[in-house]
Amino acid sequence: MRNGLKGILFIITLFVSGTVFGQDLLASQAPIDSKLRFIDSVAIHRLQLGDKAEHPAAGLYGNWGERYTAGATQLPDSFRISLRNFSMPTTSHIITSDFGLRRGRQHKGVDIKVYTGDTIRAAFSGKVRIVRYDKDGYGNYVVIRHHNGLETIYAHMLKNLVTEDQTVKAGTPIGLGGSTGRSNDSHLHFETRFCGIALNPTLLFDFRNQDVTGDDYLFCREKGKMVAQTQQTASTERATRYHKVVKGETLSTIARKHRTTVNELCRLNRISKTSTLRLGQILKYNN
Repeated sequence: MRNGLKGILFIITLFVSGTVFGQDLLASQAPIDSKLRFIDSVAIHRLQLGDKAEHPAAGLYGNWGERYTAGATQLPDSFRISLRNFSMPTTSHIITSDFGLRRGRQHKGVDIKVYTGDTIRAAFSGKVRIVRYDKDGYGNYVVIRHHNGLETIYAHMLKNLVTEDQTVKAGTPIGLGGSTGRSNDSHLHFETRFCGIALNPTLLFDFRNQDVTGDDYLFCREKGKMVAQTQQTASTERATRYHKVVKGETLSTIARKHRTTVNELCRLNRISKTSTLRLGQILKYNN
């Protein structure tokens, strides 16, 4: 009987000491687990920051991809694009071809007069996504994805000065002006896209005054239709437009194309109706 009682007491002692030992073990591990949890959080945050630096605007786009018209994972109803900390892609203020319908096709950027060898610069900070040569189209071209959500495209350059996956700052030289690909003379074809949608660059950049149109730009999607909204200044709306003379054109055909008159073209350019037009000559068609 006495031996049996000793056995019961021994079992109770083991159970109690095991429980206490288990509690002590958990208690000793708790601070370590908290520290590990904090370390994991910091590591995850660093990874997230790294992803953001690795692929600018990653939250907007499906992937890094190879297509120059990258689309959105899910197009936001509205998005405010910061235009601060910018650089003009070129110091030229002459636009020779506008955004919009051109010879029956949609011209998804603007053509800016540059000379062969002129420096072309990144409009905003970001990362170079594509550096290619397209002999039947854009020639030497570069696509950059920016931290503000935009992608910019620079085409027909004489030479590309950056490489794919290179990080660039606003103002970094990315190419030299030229006339490669499907081009008649030296110019920069410049596009601004948001999640694959082409936006008129003149809504963002005032090329005549070498400035942006505001601190930011509001992109909106309304009723299933893409609508780009911005607060344009009066000077931007009245910006001087230019036309580059191509083979076979006359003052009459140029006037009809831009819905103006021969007299107005002559007045703006200080020429007469009998003046001989030169191939590649730049003419104002509004003021």
